[in-house]
Amino acid sequence: MAAEIKDKLDINVELISGSGGIFDVIVDGQLAYSKQANGNQFPQSDVLIKQLQQPEE
Repeated sequence: MAAEIKDKLDINVELISGSGGIFDVIVDGQLAYSKQANGNQFPQSDVLIKQLQQPEE
């Protein structure tokens, strides 16, 4: 998913190892996606990329 985000959005991605099934996406210091907050669901890459492309409201 990191490579796909890099390719489609041209942003650098840093993967940080963790444990316990955590999957958080943080953009500019702000939490953009949390697996735990979304019913423990891992996001589909295309859905996550669309979410990252949308401007903040």
